[in-house]
Amino acid sequence: MADYRLGIDLGGTKIEIAALNRQGDLVLRERIPNPGVYPEMVLAIRDLVAGVDHRLGSVPSHRVSAGQHTSTLGIGIPGSISPETGLIKNANATWLNNQPFGQDLESALARPVRTENDANCFALSEAADGAGKGATTVFGIIVGTGMGSGIVNRGRVLEGQHHIAGEWGHIPLPWPAPEDQPARACFCGNTGCMERYLCGPALAADWLGEGNRNTAGIEDAAKNGDQAAIGALNRYMERFARACALAINFLDPNVIVVGGGISNLKSLYERVPPLLAKHVITPTCTTPIVKNIHGDSSGVRGAAWLWDVTE
Repeated sequence: MADYRLGIDLGGTKIEIAALNRQGDLVLRERIPNPGVYPEMVLAIRDLVAGVDHRLGSVPSHRVSAGQHTSTLGIGIPGSISPETGLIKNANATWLNNQPFGQDLESALARPVRTENDANCFALSEAADGAGKGATTVFGIIVGTGMGSGIVNRGRVLEGQHHIAGEWGHIPLPWPAPEDQPARACFCGNTGCMERYLCGPALAADWLGEGNRNTAGIEDAAKNGDQAAIGALNRYMERFARACALAINFLDPNVIVVGGGISNLKSLYERVPPLLAKHVITPTCTTPIVKNIHGDSSGVRGAAWLWDVTE
């Protein structure tokens, strides 16, 4: 049984590490800049992990000997590892794409590493001991500058055949209304993707005009009678409800946990649930939509939870 679970959240500008004890309590958290160059990043992670193991007095769990503390290591990345090639794909930090990241890291660290998409790590963290604790199926969604999601069933991440389960943002916005037309172009090459309507910059642009990306203050503006803010929020809540209804119809999760900057919109949890009934194919829809508990710690905590306590 490992004494510590180490988790790393690999971001575009930072690398964050956290250590959880056997009870799941956070005992250490540290972050360093991400060099942004692949070989240097691998070495930076190697040194970061070595330093944390030294401070905890631990060693990789597969090297255990009498009297030593042990640790496991999981990493959340902004992309996924192709099951066919073992290379990174779909990473918004494009210099990660087509790199054998998992293999290189295991070689550098001389220890086993579990690597998972960062949205899956978010969902796993909230399912383990966050807003989705105790739920059989947790649909964890991150809506910020982009849009992603993870699915956790009975404590396990659902990866899928191509390791793309949960690419919720790249499903077309369902039941499009006239104001949703024409379908918006997406960086993925398709049109009409939900991310283009529901990410934070999309809401900001609807409120303040193209080029704006910050939604801070939109709810206060709406309360003070700002008609542009009122209209943007009305459209956003209705679209968000359609997106959630789609997820409920095909997955029927026990809870939807929201993360990312959009999770700070208080009206989301008040206004969206009553709008679900129009599109959910059941007489009564009781799926709760709740804000995350662990905030920006969820990614790094979820990476640590990629290992069971018994491993």
